[in-house]
Amino acid sequence: MKKILSILIVFITISSQAQLKKWTLIECVQHALENNISVKQSELDVEAADIDRLTAIGNFIPSLNLGTSVSENTGLSFNPVTNNAQTTTFLGANGNINVGYTLFDGLRNIRTVQRAKISKLASQYRLDKMKDDISLFVANGYLQVILNKANLEVFKSQNQVTKEQIQRTDDLVESGVLPRGDLLEIQATDASEQQSIIIAENNVRISLISLAQLLLIKDYETFDIQDEGYDIVDGGIADRSISEIIAKARETRSEIKIAEQNVELAMKDFQIAKGANWPTLSAFFGYNTRYTNATSFTSELDPDNPVITEQIGVVQGTGQAVIGEFPNTILTETGADPFADQIYLNDGIGYGLSLSIPIFNGFSTRGNIKRSKIDLERTKFQLEQTELDLESTVYQAYVDAKGALKSYDAAKSALESQQLAYDYSKERYDVGFANAFDLSQSKLRFDNASIELNRAKYDYIFKLKVLELYFGIPATELKF
Repeated sequence: MKKILSILIVFITISSQAQLKKWTLIECVQHALENNISVKQSELDVEAADIDRLTAIGNFIPSLNLGTSVSENTGLSFNPVTNNAQTTTFLGANGNINVGYTLFDGLRNIRTVQRAKISKLASQYRLDKMKDDISLFVANGYLQVILNKANLEVFKSQNQVTKEQIQRTDDLVESGVLPRGDLLEIQATDASEQQSIIIAENNVRISLISLAQLLLIKDYETFDIQDEGYDIVDGGIADRSISEIIAKARETRSEIKIAEQNVELAMKDFQIAKGANWPTLSAFFGYNTRYTNATSFTSELDPDNPVITEQIGVVQGTGQAVIGEFPNTILTETGADPFADQIYLNDGIGYGLSLSIPIFNGFSTRGNIKRSKIDLERTKFQLEQTELDLESTVYQAYVDAKGALKSYDAAKSALESQQLAYDYSKERYDVGFANAFDLSQSKLRFDNASIELNRAKYDYIFKLKVLELYFGIPATELKF
């Protein structure tokens, strides 16, 4: 009984710990990268590209094919061994081995292997970009939850101050120092703050559900995150020049690498299309054999009467008969040779070279070459456009980060000023120089300044991390 009780206690403890688990940002990012459907699809694209590469390499290996057929014939048929027509029922079998190898095809096989390697590399870059995008989505959702939680704490903390103010005001009203209208004003502020707390709690829950959905986690009720220890961590990126960040982005960003690989792919397609103008030289080798259980007939001399005499003509003028002697043969039916003997005796081989020279194919090859050339030029323009877009995006991220920092500094200054103003209004209210309305307005401005500081802080953190990502720092190595 004690053993069972101990097991139950351990089980309950483990279950409680599992329910109280709080996810860190790194855990959320890793979980998303392992389970996100888009990431899995990109990983399948990499595997498919690897299969294409294996197939392209296989073109350099000779082809080997085995073939066999078995048939039963009834009536007038040709014997597959003697090739004589005979009316009977027999079983026939054929077997063959064929080997083929392309000696030259205008370098198309070589270009195809090179293209497959480039395609796999491009798929890997697309996977890397997908992981970066997912990591940013997760980080943004995670910071949104932290922001909502921080705002909720502001509302709760300030409401606690309001409740304490209600108690003091109620005492002053009872003693006749303050009018009852001041108490009603602060109570109205408390009701408004309670409503704000409810809205803030809903925002926290909604943002947690959104993050859980992004992570493909279905247990919304127990899902929670670690909301402590996240602050502004600047690895020096804010002090770098915009030209340095843009140059680094061109070297490391997957967008540029993908566009560059697309140009390489188009170049290989163009070369493969041109290779169709060259002759194709192939070698082949074939081996075949056959078997049948059909009986056959052989001609043999009659041992009892080996020669027969027949008139073959007459002498003109005399009319004398011309007599000739002929072998007297008889047909003897013989059975089929053993299977092993027939396979050996009835085999044959064939080998040689095959040359195919393209002369005219309805402008198909010419059209493919021109189309591939157009695609090549198009990818070059796309690469140029991608570089321009990346430069614009990085510049915008740089300006956004700088602006977010200024907004954060301004929010800190505003909060300090509103804190002093609120403390001053509270002191004036405590000595009767200010009414409850003035105090509630000062407190409202202080609360809004606190919320704005939270927003500016996490907005700056996110935009700073976006800038670091463009600088080449992997998404999994971003520090918060």
